[in-house]
Amino acid sequence: MKRREFVKSAGIGLAAGAIASPAIAQSAPEVKWRLTSSFPKSLDTIYGAAETFAKAVAEATDNKFQVQVFAAGEIVPGLQASDAVTNGTVEACHTASYYYVGKDPTFAFGTAVPFGLNSRQQNAWMYHAGGIDLMNEFYKKHSIYALPGGNTGCQMGGWFRKEIKTVEDLKGLKMRIGGFAGQVLAKLGAVPQQIAGGDIYPALEKGTIDAAEWVGPYDDEKLGFNKVAPVYHYPGWWEGGAMLHFFINDKKFAELPKTYQSIVRTAAALANVDMQAKYDAKNPEALKRLVGGGAQLRPFPQEVMEACLKASNELYEETAAKNADFKKIYDAMRPLRNDQYLWFQVAEYTYDNFLIRARAANRL
Repeated sequence: MKRREFVKSAGIGLAAGAIASPAIAQSAPEVKWRLTSSFPKSLDTIYGAAETFAKAVAEATDNKFQVQVFAAGEIVPGLQASDAVTNGTVEACHTASYYYVGKDPTFAFGTAVPFGLNSRQQNAWMYHAGGIDLMNEFYKKHSIYALPGGNTGCQMGGWFRKEIKTVEDLKGLKMRIGGFAGQVLAKLGAVPQQIAGGDIYPALEKGTIDAAEWVGPYDDEKLGFNKVAPVYHYPGWWEGGAMLHFFINDKKFAELPKTYQSIVRTAAALANVDMQAKYDAKNPEALKRLVGGGAQLRPFPQEVMEACLKASNELYEETAAKNADFKKIYDAMRPLRNDQYLWFQVAEYTYDNFLIRARAANRL
């Protein structure tokens, strides 16, 4: 090809590209959504996942698709976020599925159930073992399409005015605890209270409750629980891997172009990974500060753990016997959990346990 012809052809190609790019952009519709969070802005890790999601959606669409994030209470209270999605008040919310066990205990599986999956196992279930489809089959009854939107990792057992030394110490204990776990503790004599994150501190300070669990060191330090309850128990056996979700009104999601639907899924997956990474990065220093400030770090006694496991298994069977949706998901999750821990005990646990002992002996 002669030089002049080449330049002419290249010029035509460049011009076509210059025209095509804006044409593609113009074909993307302007979409504006409102997303209500179940969490206050002060909790940058958990509230921040919604901001991560919104930013990713905007950047991937040249700001054509805007998601405006609202903190708990700005549109609806944190524990009413799901209702706002179902009735179309907002297009989406960022929340913990187990907040809504009062509607149906099956909601618990979306976040965490007592002695359930850890965070990596939750992801394995959701993304590669049918969990997303199984849960969305259930959520559809509430006009919700849901995507994983974060994980805290294994949580702490919470803050207590007095140390729990025996199962008897649970009797009459008024404890803020969310989800299905409250029903487990009720079987052992405790009095569960479901209170939104921003309302926990005053309830604990005034003595309205005797104990409260939230997430872990970084968030708990921000909320100041160590100032009103000295004993910090672990582990949070009811939340071995507490997953958050983006609940989206199913009709609004269906209205999106396929490219936008794909972007929403990708943005949610980014938020899902990012939240866990933030917690893992921030919790160690926060724990050291809390203990250095006088927090009494205590494991739950073995007898308490065993009693809670027994009560959990009883509650699973009782609930499955009268709730078909619950039974279907429990029957899917249970064998997966067993297989996951078979695998984790071989490599993961052995590796972690060795390094934990090496650290304790100052060999790291």
